[in-house]
Amino acid sequence: MSNNESLTESSIPSWFKTVAIIAVVWNCLGLLSFVMHTMMTPEMLTSLPQAEQDLMNRYPLWASIAFGAAVVFGLLGSILLLMKKAYSFECFLISLIAIVIQDYHWFVMENVVPVLGASSLIMPLLILVGAIGLLILSAKSKNNGWFK
Repeated sequence: MSNNESLTESSIPSWFKTVAIIAVVWNCLGLLSFVMHTMMTPEMLTSLPQAEQDLMNRYPLWASIAFGAAVVFGLLGSILLLMKKAYSFECFLISLIAIVIQDYHWFVMENVVPVLGASSLIMPLLILVGAIGLLILSAKSKNNGWFK
């Protein structure tokens, strides 16, 4: 290991690996949520209140693609962040764009708050803040030379 490599490794904050592992776990949960969303059976759908059934029946393919892209690129970015690879930034950027597209559909085009309640804003807000945070962390890591 050269002096530059050991200097770079030692300059990485001790919390970096923990944050990257949490990001991987968080995005695995997002992937699980996407799989559950796409695998919803007609029986599962009929167990929902009618207003929620109507929302799910109107859910367009492009919003599902945005959902999938958000979680797949978020997970890939998190894995690359854990591996200290610079391409995590591009993955997080794509994920963030997909999140905004999905949220636009859900909250602007469908206006789900009257159906699902104000609490339906909490998780998407956490996801958006987390995605912005990971994008900023990736950019900072790249700029500070923490990546291989």
